Amino acid sequence: MLRSIDHIVLTTRDLDKCIDFYTRVLGMTLERFGAGRLALRFGDQKFNVHPPGFDAGIKARTPTPGSLDLCFLADRPLDEVIARLEEHRIRIEEGPVVRTGARFAIRSVYVRDPDDNLIEISEPVARD
Repeated sequence: MLRSIDHIVLTTRDLDKCIDFYTRVLGMTLERFGAGRLALRFGDQKFNVHPPGFDAGIKARTPTPGSLDLCFLADRPLDEVIARLEEHRIRIEEGPVVRTGARFAIRSVYVRDPDDNLIEISEPVARD
């Protein structure tokens, strides 16, 4: 019945810090749509961003900044991701460590975004 994720809603307490982290550090693209709506695009997916005071109409029962735990597959080797995180002074909380992903084993590092969401960035583990 389900094929893939189209978008996820990211609730933020500080719009400027959120946009800076996801665009400057993680390389997503800021997109404007609808009546003043914002999204962060990467690949074929996007995060719709809900800043403080935004009335989305229908939404999660309790939208809370810092409640997400997300895992991304990187488009480059994890060592390059780590170097970029270090360049932007983003503290790695854990890793690199090997975990079980949705489709294969992954090697991951964990960081926090400005809202304290847990962000896991991964690469597939090489098969011998």
